[in-house]
Amino acid sequence: MSPRGAAALAVLMAAAMAAAGPALGLRLRGRHRAPRGGTGALTAAAAGGEACGGLRGVPAALGNNTHQCIFDDLSSSVSLSWVGDSTGVILSFGQSKLYRSEDYGKTFLDISSLINNTFIRTEFGVAIGPGNSGKVILTGDVSGGSRWGRIFRSMDFARNFIQTDLPFQPLVQLSYSPRDSDCLLALSTENGLWVSRDFGHKWVLIHRAVCLAKWGSDGTIFFTTFLNNSCTDLGFLELKKTSDFGSSFKLIGTKIYSFGLGGRFLFASVMTEKGTTRRIHVSLDQGENWNMAQLPSVGHEQFYSILAANEDLVFMHVDEPGDTGFGTIYTSDDRGIVYSKSLERHLYTTTGGETDFTNVTSLRGIFITSVLSEDNSIQSVITFDRGGQWVPLRKPKNTTCDSTARSKDECSLHIHASYSISQKLNVPMAPLSEPNAVGIVIAHGSVGGAISVMPPDVYISDDGGYTWARMLEGPHHYSILDSGGLIVAVKHSSQPINAIEFSTDEGQCWYRYLFSKEPIFFTGLASEPGARSMTVSVWGFRGSFFRKWVSYTIDFSELLSRTCEDKDYTIWLAHSSDPGDPSDGCILGYKEQYRRLRKSSVCRNGRDYVVTKQPSVCPCTLQDFLCDFGYYRPENQSVCVEQPELKGHDLEFCLYGRWELLRTSGYRKIPGDQCSGGESPAREETDLKKKCTSNLLSPSALAAPRSPAAAVLAVGTALLLTAAIAGLLVKKYVCGGRFLVQRYSVLQQHAEANDAETIDALGPPAPAKPGYHDDSDEDLLE
Repeated sequence: MSPRGAAALAVLMAAAMAAAGPALGLRLRGRHRAPRGGTGALTAAAAGGEACGGLRGVPAALGNNTHQCIFDDLSSSVSLSWVGDSTGVILSFGQSKLYRSEDYGKTFLDISSLINNTFIRTEFGVAIGPGNSGKVILTGDVSGGSRWGRIFRSMDFARNFIQTDLPFQPLVQLSYSPRDSDCLLALSTENGLWVSRDFGHKWVLIHRAVCLAKWGSDGTIFFTTFLNNSCTDLGFLELKKTSDFGSSFKLIGTKIYSFGLGGRFLFASVMTEKGTTRRIHVSLDQGENWNMAQLPSVGHEQFYSILAANEDLVFMHVDEPGDTGFGTIYTSDDRGIVYSKSLERHLYTTTGGETDFTNVTSLRGIFITSVLSEDNSIQSVITFDRGGQWVPLRKPKNTTCDSTARSKDECSLHIHASYSISQKLNVPMAPLSEPNAVGIVIAHGSVGGAISVMPPDVYISDDGGYTWARMLEGPHHYSILDSGGLIVAVKHSSQPINAIEFSTDEGQCWYRYLFSKEPIFFTGLASEPGARSMTVSVWGFRGSFFRKWVSYTIDFSELLSRTCEDKDYTIWLAHSSDPGDPSDGCILGYKEQYRRLRKSSVCRNGRDYVVTKQPSVCPCTLQDFLCDFGYYRPENQSVCVEQPELKGHDLEFCLYGRWELLRTSGYRKIPGDQCSGGESPAREETDLKKKCTSNLLSPSALAAPRSPAAAVLAVGTALLLTAAIAGLLVKKYVCGGRFLVQRYSVLQQHAEANDAETIDALGPPAPAKPGYHDDSDEDLLE
């Protein structure tokens, strides 16, 4: 399970299911049958097509551990929420019924009576407490347009619930404090900010006219308020904070357009005096002091997005002027103030905030995204050093280039991610990686000169994206189990299915197991977040007009009964490309040797498996440096060159209220890089002994450009607006608009109720986008 606590999964039915008949909107009325084993039929084949073997007793081991649950009468969707870490507790609800499992989905018990058969809100109905707190809050769907809300609280992993009527109607999901799960924050439909310090039993209104509120990592509450009776009055909001649950407040900013939190950074987007551009300011001390980010400013038709942020680095996307569908990625220094150009023509539309930016969590420093080429084709690129250099993905072995390539032999792999899903391509899932499945990345892709609209195949990398191999033919749903020791997949099809495929050697050899004699219309593959489980559930339904929902939970523990021993592991050097080079494996200043499971070992890592690694420091090279402020790396080049628009200008910027003169040879060390000795490009910041202030973000004195000639650049932001405001955004359609390929079903992973590491959306959140689970610190800040 994810270290950030419980997560929620929703298995949704697609709007158009021609093969399944018309939607009936049935309510949840369930009966459960005793566990019934699968058919036991089994076939095996290698990814390349040749026969393979090695596993014995598969039909009996899986047949005896395949558990069926039938739900007679369900709503149009089923949601699953895991409660706690490795507890096996799952909540399943449609709308009018609530079910609970405490054996990872093998059996379910109807507990609807515990919540008086109340309907649960579909958009933010479940809030799971952090870690193993056992806390659950269900938000009821109160009928009749009532001004008041109703929640059901549990402190014992959903064994019992307490009904509590709220003195307000929630606008968004209730939020847990990262410091104390008894402390809750809520925003009402009447823009009131409410807090509770006793797990929702009593609530206190601490402020009115609130547009957006967030917890800080230390329990401080940050929020924006409006002055002119509307949250749509962006650029005229005030930013405040309270560290004592509303006993006192401090104004830390005015003229606010939006704000956000990421890592240790607090960001505020501020309107300029003219009101035509916005500039981003950064604080490292919770708004007590601010600095202006050295980035391009944006106008009303543009936006910016924090793609990822941790304690020492920010990935920032800045939209290009005009209706282009792309922008530029910048990476920050460890203060979040000085930024360097990392990637140009980065694909990012405002159509729902779609970007393919993906954090590969199975190995440090790696990100994958898409660029829009001059001919409007979309191509994938990857970085192994946190944005220092981006390169195409290598062509997988034993594959041929498709018609998008100029040559049949020279091309690369292109990954389908969020943008392809938004365009209704036949892509059921985005790329998948897990921190405890070292080096493994699974993704849909095509091999050619650009992303193809044809149905993709599934590819896997076992080294973090350096090399790839085709794993499965055609689109599939997939999941990583047992810390990478087991991979399962189900074919994506509009026709009923009754087979699941699995591999114990990282996708080289595949076994096909028939879990039922009678096929089902497949809607989702569900496994406990965190990739430690040995069980997986296949969800779907039978019937056209009177649907009968069904789940099959398959437990692989008996099949992989032997616990892995020392002999089953090998030592593996990450980022290795040339074993003869002394610097082989050096990324971000150090090497890492991992203890990894051998592909030939048939055993299980187990829930207690811990990734072990041995780091060693490397001497510094130019690869340990980003291009400094005013410099960038042209595509496929390692040398930093000066930005043409900044030539001849002094590189001056404002830092902590004083002008600084930057003298640089074009390089600065990558934040978090641990190299020592070796190359050390010259870099110096000189205090010019001159104060610099700005009235943009009262009451604090902030940085401002001294003159048009000064090379001081600033950035603004746009909120992730509510549905009422969303119509004001510029809609961008890249590559000819939306493709007319409908997906049959999707597996949706919702954001966790409490996630201190993730950058939350700015503004009341839009409805969750169907499509994919990415356990990275990603967010879209439009």
